[in-house]
Amino acid sequence: MPRITLDGAADTARVHGDWTLRALTERLDTVRSQLAHAAPAAAWDLGAVQGLDSFGATLLWRAWGGRWPERLQLSVAQRSIFARVAQHALQGLPAVPRQSASDLLVHLGRQLLGFGRHLTAMLGLLGQLLLDVLHLLRHPRAWPVLEISANVYKVGVKAMPVSALVGFLIGVVLSYLSALQLKLFGADVFIVNILGLGIIRELGPVLVSVLVAGRSGSAMTAQLGVMRVTQEIDALAAMGVSISQRLALPKVIALTLVMPLLVLWTSGVALLGGWVSALIELDISFHYFVTALPDAVPIANLYIGLAKGAVFGFLIALVACHFGLRVQPNTESLSRNTTASVVTSITLVI
Repeated sequence: MPRITLDGAADTARVHGDWTLRALTERLDTVRSQLAHAAPAAAWDLGAVQGLDSFGATLLWRAWGGRWPERLQLSVAQRSIFARVAQHALQGLPAVPRQSASDLLVHLGRQLLGFGRHLTAMLGLLGQLLLDVLHLLRHPRAWPVLEISANVYKVGVKAMPVSALVGFLIGVVLSYLSALQLKLFGADVFIVNILGLGIIRELGPVLVSVLVAGRSGSAMTAQLGVMRVTQEIDALAAMGVSISQRLALPKVIALTLVMPLLVLWTSGVALLGGWVSALIELDISFHYFVTALPDAVPIANLYIGLAKGAVFGFLIALVACHFGLRVQPNTESLSRNTTASVVTSITLVI
């Protein structure tokens, strides 16, 4: 048991017991109190110490005020431990290097090279997916139908409630803010034009894409990353299973097919929310709203919105699979790549 005894006549502090991390942890407060009382002693005797590591030596060194006592009795092995502790204490914290203009240029170059590596790897993944599609067209029975249908359910059907809720609220807010300005000029009827063009062509695809990137894109990256951490991807590769064909391709196909449907669903609910707000603020009837909508928004805008949804879904799935397959077998890499996947997907969509 680590302890300190004081010999007042000889002005000596004698250290006893095992001074290691394991032994000191249970009596750390008591030992520190004894060290505080024994610190003024001029001589220290470590002959009765049964064990000493860097933790115990650091406690004693700090009690000595960071310098060797006037009289010290210890073995050669103990002195070497204290010498290492003293050396690290003298070195202190490493100095923070100053950033110069050349360092900033080097940092910018590294970022550009990193972007180039990501772009090259993503193009490589895209090329591999195209080769997988050509292979599956020649072998129709090899299509991963079950994987595609499972991803359609996860990224499409299960995303309908949250997309409907957010879409309805966005429609209410957009309609309310527009109505406040339109009432000032007596242009109440143009609320249909603003809601129709804004939601069907622009806000609908972007809103759904941001939701899907944060919900489904992150889930795809995390799933592939966990499979990398648990070595499931390595096991599939060892069994001769195509990683891109069985893991990445179903996700890309499913999200590309589902996104236009989600855009249509969310845009419809958002228009409903916009009409509710227009009814309250401008007293516009549902019959007028539905009748004026086709005249205010040509059908081409709907096709543009659905096409945007398909492109956005393809990009989100491609980015999610890219970062998921780049995860290293550690949790820090998993969290970093999942965050990068969501940020990159939303940036591309915007």
